Amino acid sequence: MANNYLEQLVAEWYEYQGYFLRRNVLVGRRAKGGYECELDIVAFHPRTKHLIHIEPSMDSDSWKTRESRYSKKFAAGRKFIHTVFDGLDLPVDVAMEQVALFVYASNANHQTIGGGRVVLVSELLVEIFSALKSKQLTTSMIPEHLAILRSFQFVAAYKSDILKVLS
Repeated sequence: MANNYLEQLVAEWYEYQGYFLRRNVLVGRRAKGGYECELDIVAFHPRTKHLIHIEPSMDSDSWKTRESRYSKKFAAGRKFIHTVFDGLDLPVDVAMEQVALFVYASNANHQTIGGGRVVLVSELLVEIFSALKSKQLTTSMIPEHLAILRSFQFVAAYKSDILKVLS
């Protein structure tokens, strides 16, 4: 399991949907050592040919600071993305989606950053719970190695009991 909760959540969600994943990928090896950048999550769906680069963050930095950081990360993603899945036959013309996933933000005034799309964790959770609400515990149990998603499945199944406690 990853040390970063958001990275783990994103990785589980995309793996559950059938994507091949790479996490915390160092790209752009420098001649004198080190790398240009680290890409948090890169996922490729072999059937749909969807390629996505996701940078989850719990920062509360200014949009100016974020813009600088995400411009660098997303530029590195665009430059090196096709080397991340070395050995897989990625189509040369496959389009890549880039997403900055934020906890502390609003996308009312910022729908994009650094060339990528801004997504809020609340939006991701709605997407996940919308998909999981119809997955019965008895017939469609989330695999046990996807611990966060399995926990969400239990929450979805027992939401009426849980809401009594939260009310």
